[in-house]
Amino acid sequence: MDSHTHDVALIGTGSDPDDPDFSGFAMAYHHAEVYQRLENCELVACADIVPENAAAFAETFDIDEGHTYEDYQRLLTEAEPDVVSICVPPAIHADIVVDCARAGSVDAIHCEKPMDLTWGGAQRMAQICWRRDVQLTFNHQRRFKPSWAEARDLVDSGKIGDVERVELAPPNIYDWGTHAIDFVGFVTGDRPAEWVIGQIDYREEQQWFGAHNENQAFGLWEYDDGVQAVISTGVGGSFVPALFRFVGTEGTLDVDPDGESETIRWRQYGDDWEYRAIEEGEWTEPIGDAIEHVVDCLETGAEPELSARKALNTTEIIFGIWESARRRGRVDCPLEIDDNPLHAMVESGALVPEPEPEPESSSE
Repeated sequence: MDSHTHDVALIGTGSDPDDPDFSGFAMAYHHAEVYQRLENCELVACADIVPENAAAFAETFDIDEGHTYEDYQRLLTEAEPDVVSICVPPAIHADIVVDCARAGSVDAIHCEKPMDLTWGGAQRMAQICWRRDVQLTFNHQRRFKPSWAEARDLVDSGKIGDVERVELAPPNIYDWGTHAIDFVGFVTGDRPAEWVIGQIDYREEQQWFGAHNENQAFGLWEYDDGVQAVISTGVGGSFVPALFRFVGTEGTLDVDPDGESETIRWRQYGDDWEYRAIEEGEWTEPIGDAIEHVVDCLETGAEPELSARKALNTTEIIFGIWESARRRGRVDCPLEIDDNPLHAMVESGALVPEPEPEPESSSE
């Protein structure tokens, strides 16, 4: 595609970015700030089911009032954007992505993570975008986090030999874990899993953006090249002395060891640890880097780092762990389910988490 100005629309503006909540953290504002500074992008429209939110967003980013919508389908028909950023809860990702892909004008869709509330929905939106030649990406922006990117480069350079195993300990599998499992794929070659086995505990209700997340989980999977990964999440501590540990044929590399954020350490067997801390002046803004990359790939035709193909690898592992817990056995890939196993277990009564406590009301 030749370089030109891309008309950009945002669906799901969210509420006041100075007072974010679990309805979206006003991620659209972060997206829009990046598009606004790119010379080849122009913000032309926005939509939110709360008209006041859309109006406030439009005022902030100087979007014409006539292109401010409550109904995103009217936006697609009337504004005819080239690029759409979707910043809504995951339960409606698939429906909106499919509608955008069918709109005719849309060349690229950049959607917040996780992919979708169900495995079937994740596959459906990836398939239609592939069929219609629409670039579909998901905001696993931490691939562009400086410490994570440098860790990948160190592994690629052979500092620890060939990776054989990865150990990781994020807070949960779905909301935060989609970044963590995606990063493992980023470092190990973005390959699909062959099988997954896992177990979860879900005794106290925990929802993020309308989606259930387990309290604690343990899982193991193997990629199609034989590399294995093991994950532990939630309460009860972790067997991993870092957020990530990459174990290779010649050494070990840790990311954020023992709570030291933005730090990498590595050593070959028999040697002392070498450390690399990302300094404040080296920090970049991952969401900005991610969106700039997405727009560049739209123009060059290269597969983005955040492509739907790579996100599907991550999402299959997430739902595979939950499906293994539901089935009480190992699950082979590709998954033969369409639903969300954790939600299904809650809805069937197989899991009965205690309700989340009501938030305390503030007094004037």
